[in-house]
Amino acid sequence: MSRYNAPFEIHVHGQVPLRADVNYEQIQEALKPLWKYAGARSLAAAAASAYEEEPGIRFEPAEHLLDMCWTVPGDEDFKQALDEMCMSLNELSGQGAAIEVSFYDAEFDEDDEEAPDDEESRDDFVMLFVGPNPAAIMQVQRDLLVQDVIHTMERHFDASELSGVVAEIDKLFTQRFDALTNSLDLGKPSRGPGSGGGSHGGGGGRRPRHLH
Repeated sequence: MSRYNAPFEIHVHGQVPLRADVNYEQIQEALKPLWKYAGARSLAAAAASAYEEEPGIRFEPAEHLLDMCWTVPGDEDFKQALDEMCMSLNELSGQGAAIEVSFYDAEFDEDDEEAPDDEESRDDFVMLFVGPNPAAIMQVQRDLLVQDVIHTMERHFDASELSGVVAEIDKLFTQRFDALTNSLDLGKPSRGPGSGGGSHGGGGGRRPRHLH
């Protein structure tokens, strides 16, 4: 269905490595929550982004890769479509992967000189994780966390001084994985820990769009 005057422009960005046997029909079915949300009748009909400079949604069979750089107008209910998509992509993924989803307030104009000084955008950001199993998802989460921590701490410390910090992060993820394997949840159908993503609100400045 069309979404005129939608409160958000929603940008989905990520690359998901797929199993070698995955075909286009399986990708179309896995992404059905997205293209149906966009009001299309097929993935091909919805694959183009709202912005011409963005590649949109592409399946690269030679590389066994799903590439997404796609913007669609929508609302908060889009997060339900994302949850359903992650559940399906877990079944097709060959490795763990992160998917960034940015919600840009369509009505907020940071260049509007007449806007109240205390007005803040409703921008939001969600990081989703998919993978063939919990270990693969945790590996992606761990790698991103290490990158963020090292990037922050290198402003104050030499990289050679941070091996202990990385070791502590690895210890935390080992403890989490051990707890998961010892829980009953491991035997249930699962999209993996953290695949629902975490939501980090805006207000501290708008996230830049991905440029290509």
